[in-house]
Amino acid sequence: MDDAGHIPARVSQVHRDRLAVLTPDGAREVALPNGHPSGSFAVGDWVLISASQSVMQRRLDRRSLLQRRVHSRAGSRNIGEYRLIGANIDTLFITTSCNADFNVARVERYLTLAHDAGVEPVILLTKSDMADHPETYRDQAQALGANLAVVLLDAHAPDVPNRLARWTGAGKTVALSGSSGVGKTTITNALTGIAAATQGVRDDDRGRHTTTARHLYALPTGGWLIDTPGIRGLGVSDAASGIDATFVEITSLAGTCKFRNCLHEGEPGCAVQAAITAGQIDPDRLSRWRKLTEEDAVNTATSGAAMGKGYGISKRSKTTALAKQDKAANKHKKR
Repeated sequence: MDDAGHIPARVSQVHRDRLAVLTPDGAREVALPNGHPSGSFAVGDWVLISASQSVMQRRLDRRSLLQRRVHSRAGSRNIGEYRLIGANIDTLFITTSCNADFNVARVERYLTLAHDAGVEPVILLTKSDMADHPETYRDQAQALGANLAVVLLDAHAPDVPNRLARWTGAGKTVALSGSSGVGKTTITNALTGIAAATQGVRDDDRGRHTTTARHLYALPTGGWLIDTPGIRGLGVSDAASGIDATFVEITSLAGTCKFRNCLHEGEPGCAVQAAITAGQIDPDRLSRWRKLTEEDAVNTATSGAAMGKGYGISKRSKTTALAKQDKAANKHKKR
């Protein structure tokens, strides 16, 4: 394809009928040609625009894509669809605070999202200055991965840019995710130098929404930051590889069980149950792995999400679902 005369730009916001982009000459808004729905673009996409800088010509290939399955009610047209979070991302900052917002299961979902996209996850634990024992939150987060980066952070401290400089250097793109009220906007302000408005935290430690749309910022360090709205519900679908990477201590043992379709629920020769007995694996961790695996298998099979992403149903998820069906059938026969 002849791209002569076209100008590279990066998508900073996605609107219904146009894109906001950043170009070497500054910020612009460009129209989408007929047949290009805005929903197929993500903040962080690289595109080529016309020399007049008024029309998007084509999107360049992505290095990575963060997306989540849309939670929809039965009968909704959105069932099985994905919400694009950001493209060409190197690092996902999973932001949670050292208070009631901290939820291990939700953090594991974010880790699954990052691993499935091939993006490095980093856990930012904010409000550490307000917690009596912030190290307890750090230890719980660190237990989710041997090589997982975990940063205790006071989002209002002047050293935030230096603490996060490892991931925000020239050419690097980070996405900032997490629930509302955990300090994402304050971190964005610190990294960009922009004084965006922030809102307080309610009495129950649940935050109020500040960021309402995804936005790409160019950082003074030469990197890029994608700020995202607060997300509480994070569905998984066709994310078997991300689940494997998030629960590697379980999935690495699963292949050594006596039975190939072992469900790790008490079958003889189960290596995972042996590790639990030996205190090497937390039984609650296995329960959360099982819940995510079952959710992934059901969503992938029933929503057609695998076909939409261009992949087949994961072999492990499919095997797990079939094994559970067989086990239920056997119980019924014994009755």
